Amino acid sequence: MKRNVLIIGAGGVAQVVAHKCAQNNARLGHIHIASRTLAKCQAIIDSIHEKHSLQQPGTLQAHALDAMDVEATKFLIRATHSQIVINVGSPFLNMSVLAACLETGAAYLDTAIHEDPLKVCETPPWYANHEWKRRQACRDAGVTAILGVGFDPGVVNAYARYALDHCFDRVDSIDIIDINAGRHGRYFATNFDPEINFREFVSTVWSWEDRAWKANAMFEHRRDWDMPVTGVSTTYLTGHDELHSLSQHLDVPDIRFWMGFSDHYINVFTVLKNLGLLSEQPVRTARGLEVVPLEVVKAVLPDPASLAPDYQGKTCIGDLIKGQRGGQPHEVLIYNSCDHGESFAEVGSQAISYTAGVPAVAAALLIANGIWDVGQMANVEELDPVPFIALMNRMGLETRIRDAQGDRLLDAQLPEEKLRANAR
Repeated sequence: MKRNVLIIGAGGVAQVVAHKCAQNNARLGHIHIASRTLAKCQAIIDSIHEKHSLQQPGTLQAHALDAMDVEATKFLIRATHSQIVINVGSPFLNMSVLAACLETGAAYLDTAIHEDPLKVCETPPWYANHEWKRRQACRDAGVTAILGVGFDPGVVNAYARYALDHCFDRVDSIDIIDINAGRHGRYFATNFDPEINFREFVSTVWSWEDRAWKANAMFEHRRDWDMPVTGVSTTYLTGHDELHSLSQHLDVPDIRFWMGFSDHYINVFTVLKNLGLLSEQPVRTARGLEVVPLEVVKAVLPDPASLAPDYQGKTCIGDLIKGQRGGQPHEVLIYNSCDHGESFAEVGSQAISYTAGVPAVAAALLIANGIWDVGQMANVEELDPVPFIALMNRMGLETRIRDAQGDRLLDAQLPEEKLRANAR
């Protein structure tokens, strides 16, 4: 059984994680928030107090930390007696924070694949370039490391695992569909870190087809989907984190990721890219100043956390799975819909942050309870999805299933004595 949580990062997702940890601090214990900017950590703590999120009186403390500094991170983990570290900072931090957890024995969770700041769209599978190189080290140390446990990656991985285990005899394809039908009222903004957002889309789009990697161009393949809640939405084939583990762990020939984009987003993105403003490589200005164009664009765009107060509308993210059951063709959509306004009212963040943050805390609770404390590195699809889905249903992210029998709550049940968590 593990207690005491160190949250690394102080953006919109970190705010959700902190609120949800506070709502479950009877089980999770002390909560510490660390980032380079102490004031951002303290603002999250102030928000928790304002919204009365603490389940019971307990420790909430802010810390200044450069998480690239492994020694400083190790010191903070030990000083705070944290046994669970939730890394929701930049993906550039993953390997440093993981190294600190390996040396201190703390469980590690993140929500995205590690990235090298000087490389974009590395050779797949991406996890093999970084995190998976530490698999044996995690086994040797008995350290639990759950990778990519946001929504996508994360929840969609659990949906795929659940479908294979409970809904099909054979799965032929998984199409992951991510629709944000919300509106924030700004001329242009990204829903999470602009630097990370743009890096996903500036290079090769990798899909898994016929059990092999296929290279595509961004915005090359378009498809319209009629999704629950959000209706008919236009999406484009996009490369994404979860493909790189699902393709290795599930015996499924075709796995693709589709994300919704407006014409306005595509137009602005195209202009920025064609001007070279989305490059991650440094350039030198006429005054001799060396800058990274992508970092400049990030600096002038709105902070994604600032979008939350005015955000209205809903998201719909899920897995459309096709295959056979009982010798007949079978199709299932497993999905979640989240409301931007409701997310802001509860935790002060918009729905994109909410859908990424809640799963990380559900996973932390499963580690704290021993259910997911596996003592090794794992992607979400390697773990039992039932307790994960059951917890999220209680914590504000309900999972629904749509098939030939209709559209209904996916009622993933576990005996209360096994779940051992009073999550809200």
